[in-house]
Amino acid sequence: MAERVPLPVHRRMLTFDAFEEGDGILVTAALRDERPWQTDARAVLHHMQLDVRVRKADMVIVGATADMLSFPHVECPLIAPKFEELVGLRIGSGFNTKLQEKFRGVSGCSHLFELSRALGSAVFQSMMSSNMRARLAEFPEPADPPVMPTREQVSRMVAPIRNTCHIWSEGGVAESKILHGVDLNHGPYPVPAVDAGSA
Repeated sequence: MAERVPLPVHRRMLTFDAFEEGDGILVTAALRDERPWQTDARAVLHHMQLDVRVRKADMVIVGATADMLSFPHVECPLIAPKFEELVGLRIGSGFNTKLQEKFRGVSGCSHLFELSRALGSAVFQSMMSSNMRARLAEFPEPADPPVMPTREQVSRMVAPIRNTCHIWSEGGVAESKILHGVDLNHGPYPVPAVDAGSA
C-alpha cells in the first residue's frame, strides 16, 4: 500500500478565465488561499476576484472591478475600489512598475496586487488565444503545399511575442520552424523539431 500524502498546511490557487467581449477581452482573475486542515470559516482564508476588461487594439485596461469573497478582517474590502485605478494602464512594458507604484504595500491589498501582477501575462496569453481562434476560423485546414513565408513576413508575425522566452527568441526555434513552412496551428503537438538540412 502506498504511503499516504500528508494534508498540506496551505494551498494557493490562481485562476484566470478570459472571454471575448466585442473589441476587447474580459479576464476574470481569482486568488484563493485555503488551509485544508482548518474546519471553520478560516479554511478559506482569502478569496479575491479581479475582473478586468482590456481593449484588443492597444492592450489598455478600460474596466476594472475587485471583489473580496472571503477575507480575514471586516475592513479588507474597503480597499477594493482602489483597484479601479487599473483603468487606463496599458499591458506591456512598464506595467509592473506602475502596479508597484499604485498598489504595493499599504496602498493596496497584497492579494489583489498579486492578482494584478499575474494579470499581464494572462491577458497577453488570452489575446494570443483569441487571435489564434480567429486565424483557425479563417484557415481551418493546413495549407497544401505548406506556405513558406519570407523572413520579413515572419518578423512581422512574431513581433508581439519575440524575446518573451527562449523558443521565441529572435532568430530562434519558433522563427526557424515558421521559415521551414511548419504550420504551428495544425499537426502534432508539441510541435516537433525541424530538420536543419531540409531548408
